[in-house]
Amino acid sequence: MAMGPLAVAGTALAVVNSVLLLVVGGVWLRNYRQFRSNMVLGLVAFSAVLLLENLVAVYFFFDSMTMLYAADPLVGQVVLVMRTLQFLAITFLAYVTLQ
Repeated sequence: MAMGPLAVAGTALAVVNSVLLLVVGGVWLRNYRQFRSNMVLGLVAFSAVLLLENLVAVYFFFDSMTMLYAADPLVGQVVLVMRTLQFLAITFLAYVTLQ
């Protein structure tokens, strides 16, 4: 079964989110090494967990196309909306981090 356009868009956003998280996570890790702040360590952990979640999502998109609900348009819409919201949040974090 082929992925629908909503699933492809959701997968693309998960990949973009992963790249952004690698960038901000790298900045936060560099800052942690310099400052040894618990707050920055928390940001590093946050980015690592969210990165793992996005990578699992990408794997799920490619591996789950044989599941019955994978072709459901409602599932695709919900996933796309959630990935878009996550993208916006990560973009805000990346913007303020890289300033």
